[in-house]
Amino acid sequence: MCPPLPAAQRVLLRHPSSDDAAELLRLVNSSRRLHHPWVFPPADEKAVASYLRNAASDRLLGFLVCLRESEEIVGVVNLSEIVYGNFLSAYLGFYGHAEHAGRGYMKEGLHLVLRHAFRTLGLHRIEANVQPGNGRSLALLQALGFKKEGYSPKYLKIGGRWRDHERWAILAEEWRVRG
Repeated sequence: MCPPLPAAQRVLLRHPSSDDAAELLRLVNSSRRLHHPWVFPPADEKAVASYLRNAASDRLLGFLVCLRESEEIVGVVNLSEIVYGNFLSAYLGFYGHAEHAGRGYMKEGLHLVLRHAFRTLGLHRIEANVQPGNGRSLALLQALGFKKEGYSPKYLKIGGRWRDHERWAILAEEWRVRG
């Protein structure tokens, strides 16, 4: 049996399931203006089904950030390219939904994912790569204690274009001091 996922005052985490497909598709499509050009989440039935099939594997763990009271989905967080052994590291990706933006729910949800990554999974380092113009995501990472490590030109292909990214990371011991 899997350990229960953590919860905070206003949000909880849960893993996505096929039952979430319609709501995820609705939320992504209603949040296009918020997401673009920063992230292109699965936006059709086939892409959502593929994400849901792959959201729990050795290399990818998907989380839904949900309101505690209603369990309504407010955002998605992914830990990908999870490596154990001597590396104990993963990449962090995330996006919120427009109807819940600016309320701090994603900050609470990301804090819970970091707690899960460091305490339950035993990871040592989490890295997030964000486009330089994405001020909201950069501010969120800074608020969570991530430190900028560098700049990667044409790092990731997003929306059909190679885009520059800032590389941010947090270590388990840094998180514990803040957490």
